[in-house]
Amino acid sequence: MANDTERIKEQMLGAMIGLSVGDALGVPVEFKSRDSLARNPVTGMRGYGTHKQPPGTWSDDTSMALCLLDSLANGLDHTDIMKKFLSWYKDDEYTPHGIRFDMGGGTGRALNRFARGTEPLQCGGITENDNGNGSLMRILPLAFYLRSRYGNNYTDNDGSYEIIHNVSSLTHAHKRSLIACGIYLTIAERILDGDDLNTGIRSGINKAKSYYEKREEFAEDLDHYRRLFLDKFADFNQDQIPSSGYVVDTLEASVWCLLNTGSYKECVLKGVNLGRDTDTTGAVAGGIAGIYYGYDAIPKEWIDETARTDYIKDLCDKLSGALTRAQA
Repeated sequence: MANDTERIKEQMLGAMIGLSVGDALGVPVEFKSRDSLARNPVTGMRGYGTHKQPPGTWSDDTSMALCLLDSLANGLDHTDIMKKFLSWYKDDEYTPHGIRFDMGGGTGRALNRFARGTEPLQCGGITENDNGNGSLMRILPLAFYLRSRYGNNYTDNDGSYEIIHNVSSLTHAHKRSLIACGIYLTIAERILDGDDLNTGIRSGINKAKSYYEKREEFAEDLDHYRRLFLDKFADFNQDQIPSSGYVVDTLEASVWCLLNTGSYKECVLKGVNLGRDTDTTGAVAGGIAGIYYGYDAIPKEWIDETARTDYIKDLCDKLSGALTRAQA
């Protein structure tokens, strides 16, 4: 049990520091074009830029993931998750420097609905235009909760997908967003269980695809992920990989970066230098890369420059301790 507990803590730390560092690398160049970054690529932590923030500042991606991480330490409670999101939105909690400076439109609309009294699971947008990456970017902590609840192969239990969909639906309830979160956390399952990176990504994608193919209500939106299901997806040229804030683009770009690099550093830099939604590609790819390569593989100078890493570590300890006690 002691070894398992330490392994969970290490994986969680890799995931959350990996996510936050990738996020922080992307913040100064968010919305920059791929061409401009090709001329002046990100090679390490920068400051100011797009959001005029100091080096190492992470964005809403990390803030909302930390809200979820903190809430899960007390069990799964949709109302509590939303209250923590609202404390970030309204009161600047869970921020790197005490000020919230970035938020997606879909997330803002959902949190305003909650503030007006809408039930948590009714808050997320359900239209075609509600498929930004705002739930995908923050969903990774849920993998650790699901693993504790259902075991290493947590998506063998259909209840895992229901939980994933509900946690996404707090802000993003369209089926395309639910599928993205489902695929991503099924990949996380395989990497957490010790698969090598390429095998884990492919087996995770195929396992999620099998689940959604059996459910007619997902058929139309599953087709939007058809490129990801191709065995040759990793061989696509960079020019074929969009990196916008659209949830399909973010998942594709993150998976492509993971498949085409051999280290945490190389992965997140490739993601950030794709341009456009740089912080979220860095965060989504960085979370999985952090699990696979481990905390110690993240450049120390980047960790040292990233805001509030001690705070992130404390929240990881809080959740890992709670999950260990729940299993005792």
